[in-house]
Amino acid sequence: MSRLLHRPSLLWLWVLALLVGCALEGRTTAWPPAEVAAEIRATYEQALPTLPAGKQRHYAQRLYRLSGDDRYLPLNRAYGQRLLTSLRQEIDGLAEPGYAARRAREKVADYPTRSSKQQRRKRMLGEWGEIGYAKSLAFQLTQASYHGLLDEQHLPGYRRALAYLESVDFRPFLTDPGVMEVYAAQVANLVYYLHHLGVADLREPVIAAFRRHYPPARDGELSRASFRNKIYGMTHFVIAASDYYQRRVPKEEFDWILAYFASRLDRILAETKADIYTEVGISFLLADREDHPAVQRLREALVRAYDPRARLVPSESGGTDLSYGEHRNVLAIMLLDWPGRLYPGPLLELPSQ
Repeated sequence: MSRLLHRPSLLWLWVLALLVGCALEGRTTAWPPAEVAAEIRATYEQALPTLPAGKQRHYAQRLYRLSGDDRYLPLNRAYGQRLLTSLRQEIDGLAEPGYAARRAREKVADYPTRSSKQQRRKRMLGEWGEIGYAKSLAFQLTQASYHGLLDEQHLPGYRRALAYLESVDFRPFLTDPGVMEVYAAQVANLVYYLHHLGVADLREPVIAAFRRHYPPARDGELSRASFRNKIYGMTHFVIAASDYYQRRVPKEEFDWILAYFASRLDRILAETKADIYTEVGISFLLADREDHPAVQRLREALVRAYDPRARLVPSESGGTDLSYGEHRNVLAIMLLDWPGRLYPGPLLELPSQ
């Protein structure tokens, strides 16, 4: 101590460093969630013109549904035009024998293989014939419907595409345990697309199959990857039922999911990543349960994950690439600054063919 007293400057430097370190450590956790959301939003809206078209669509669609702000309409209209061009080609192609099978092979061949998860999914889809194409077509038709474009004016002959989907037996695929194990979120999405389009209502058997494959009693034996797949799948049953943030869902419909999330919240926070646990929080919000204690904990975790220097939520590995992080960060905006209402659509006024 006597040496320190003879060197007061070193002592004060040490104290100052300690205080600054504590301030920086606690800075993000002390920020109001809405302020963090505003910072992320500013980051992405400045960079939005430089992002790939698919990322622009994803962001603008969700921000419109949260805000109803007309400034997001141009990007939604641009997506609508691309969607119509693509679907017109598919509708014309389906008049050709063997077209769907060929497109399915192309979809599998083009499937990315950067990660082991993608490799498993590619192998799985290769075993299911035309399903890889049919699920893509169902997504596109559902998007057209969301935007008021699924009609003869915009898509002449669109019923040919619906008739093709009606000819596909989706049930074996959607209830298969092997598919569920690597593709749970996509299974949930497809179930609700088919229901939305009036093609098939497989919600009850698919949810029953999911619950058989992933009962709570199995949790102890699940790997981290399998647990993440389970949680992600559960969030997508809720999100897809909301037509992707266009409306709230009935509270009682997903009690089994929300009760499970609440009971496993510690593990969810410990073993999943920001994309997944943020969707857990959004699931509560879609069921109009913003006052649930889980929402506060999930928001706090997301604020802690926020990087104030990059002004976004980085990846698990610390990556701050704006394009790769768009999904994670638009979800963060949604959880941290949830609105009082949701806006459907947008319904797009686009020229017919």
